[in-house]
Amino acid sequence: MTNYAEVIGHPISHSKSPLIHRFWLNQLGLVGEYQARDILPEHLDDYFRERAADPEWRGCNVTIPHKIAALDHVTDLGDVRSSIGAINTVFRGANGILVGTNTDAGGFYGPIADLPLAGETAVVIGAGGASRAVLFALGQADIGEVVLFARNGLKAAGLLSHFGLKGRVLPLTARLPDSALLVNASPLGMKGQELLEIDLTPLPEHAVVYDLVYAPIETALLKQARARELEVVDGLEMLVGQAAIAFELFFGVAPPDDEENALRELLLR
Repeated sequence: MTNYAEVIGHPISHSKSPLIHRFWLNQLGLVGEYQARDILPEHLDDYFRERAADPEWRGCNVTIPHKIAALDHVTDLGDVRSSIGAINTVFRGANGILVGTNTDAGGFYGPIADLPLAGETAVVIGAGGASRAVLFALGQADIGEVVLFARNGLKAAGLLSHFGLKGRVLPLTARLPDSALLVNASPLGMKGQELLEIDLTPLPEHAVVYDLVYAPIETALLKQARARELEVVDGLEMLVGQAAIAFELFFGVAPPDDEENALRELLLR
């Protein structure tokens, strides 16, 4: 028997998760597999029912557009539905039950954990599953105000209320406010998606620009930020961070922490 895990989404061809998990499996000498699987929304129920019956399946990472819908197909031991409201990881728990959790929040927060964000203003672009993890993490960081840029103002306002955050909602075409952190938590700028058209001029010199998109790694947003000599965090930081937490849930051992440079070089090829 060969234990295996997967990443599911639609589309999924852009995912770098297989590269990450296979790299760690190889480094640790573990017998296991990790693959990408394109799952249409209408097939999500069939997917989880079939995987629940397969003892070799250890779990899956969940990406767009399934992060919220997947909650209906798993056991929510940590009450993620009431907190973050979206999951990105499903693993096989005790007695074979499928447990949903969210490793995005921890993966997102790691690269900015040392920033003095308490009382500061953060701008978050997007109001989907990824932004839920970002807002949850910012709430834990005692952020002062969150300005949420979104197409659906009512949905975005509901998210701010849900996470108990002070802030406001602006349309995607609005001018950026003065802020210490800008996070793109939307698919804008991703390969095959619309470009993220935004002017970074209003940001102060100490601002950090964080793009969760990792295909491409160097997005137009990050290029613009680098041109202004702003500090940037690319999507690989969060991707690897959340993957490390999920890997241990799937395979029962933490990934090696001394091969970060080699892994990043692999992902950048």
